Amino acid sequence: MFPERLRPLVDATADLSDRFRSAGHTLYLVGGSVRDAIVADVDALTAELGHDLDFTTDARPDDIEDTLRGWADAVWTQGKRFGTIACLRGDQKYEITTHRAEAYHPDSRKPEVAFGDSIEDDLARRDFTVNAMALRLPDLELIDPFGGLADLAAHRLRTPLDPDVSFADDPLRMLRAARFMAKLDLEPTGELVAAVRAGHGRLSIVSAERVRDELDKIMVVPVPSTALWFVVRTGLADEFLPELPGLALEQDPIHRHKDVLGHTLAVVDKTSPDRLLRLAALFHDVGKPRTRAFVDGGVTFHHHEVVGARMTRKRMLALRYPNDEVDLVTELVNLHLRFHTYRLGWTDRAVRRYVRDAGPLLDRLNELTRCDCTTRNAAKARALDRRMDELVDRIAALREQEELDAIRPDLDGSQVMDRLGIAPGRDVGQALEFLLELRMDEGPLGEEEAYRRLDDWWADRIRTA
Repeated sequence: MFPERLRPLVDATADLSDRFRSAGHTLYLVGGSVRDAIVADVDALTAELGHDLDFTTDARPDDIEDTLRGWADAVWTQGKRFGTIACLRGDQKYEITTHRAEAYHPDSRKPEVAFGDSIEDDLARRDFTVNAMALRLPDLELIDPFGGLADLAAHRLRTPLDPDVSFADDPLRMLRAARFMAKLDLEPTGELVAAVRAGHGRLSIVSAERVRDELDKIMVVPVPSTALWFVVRTGLADEFLPELPGLALEQDPIHRHKDVLGHTLAVVDKTSPDRLLRLAALFHDVGKPRTRAFVDGGVTFHHHEVVGARMTRKRMLALRYPNDEVDLVTELVNLHLRFHTYRLGWTDRAVRRYVRDAGPLLDRLNELTRCDCTTRNAAKARALDRRMDELVDRIAALREQEELDAIRPDLDGSQVMDRLGIAPGRDVGQALEFLLELRMDEGPLGEEEAYRRLDDWWADRIRTA
């Protein structure tokens, strides 16, 4: 009898497995749901049931499609040439693939697919032993030809085949190894590490989109630094994120500046598992190597946030991130030192400018600023926390007095044109900029006072023209 915790899994697959058995085929559940079921991760298993369930079968693609017709609410055949048929029944998605024996040519991004009849052969082509397990349905018999269960218990990361062969099949698996190390607390074998060090150059044949998606998954594991240290130390980062190993600045015994790489990865770990916030943490200091200078016995990185923002944009575009995400992360990098420019207390004027510059990124920017403090000096850390608390309190207090999150001039363009008797053009824009600066410096003026100031400003322009 299956454990009660697997009841949702049985319920979600019973009808489907019965249809395949009636058609003379065997259906196996594979993928993360099998691993999560074994390690009794009920939360992860429940989450998995909310997404696609992955299966493999000895049925050929045409037979899979025929079996699903009349049962599934919708069937998708875009992956049919690779042996995959997907379907939807109710709210549950299913993806069913004919047993495979696929391999990549050394210089190709596309796999050659050969269909097979053996579940063991199919599992041999999987990425890691902990993922090379299957549950035969409906009896949930575990198929584990490569010792994945033992590796889970030993916290060991191995490939079913020789790692050189496995990574040749799909070089992205080298990056995926980093993610599973961090996600499942697994230690890679020496053979796996050696294979990555020797073959990391093959990641160049993998599409930027696939690399980006894997990096995104790394960004949301509990402790991303585990994965990121691995990609740096094996040379893998050189292929898709060369700025990262570039942060390992030499420790200078005279100037005693910090290792920027270690600091960066610590900041990433400290931030909440917000993918874009963690990407900003990953990139926030990438401009330091290019801006480092030794001055008067110390080290400086002047304007590294500006340089870093440009580098961030270039790298994210190369990884094919959407433009809106590029803009967001780049702006966080650009603003990450803004907090430190206010050293004499938070005046109303300073708070308005900070909130306006941050815009919708305010909460993320504040968190990045807090997490950017990785000093071991407890007094310094407490001082930064106090200053940030003061800023948060000042923002809250000012919000009660004025529309802090939508700062705009007291007059709009139409009012300016009507008052001054001018047509749309540069003068209107400059008038609005003048009024916005007043709003930032002094807070809401009110319409009457805004008109008076506008009149004075316009009179000065005419007089000096």
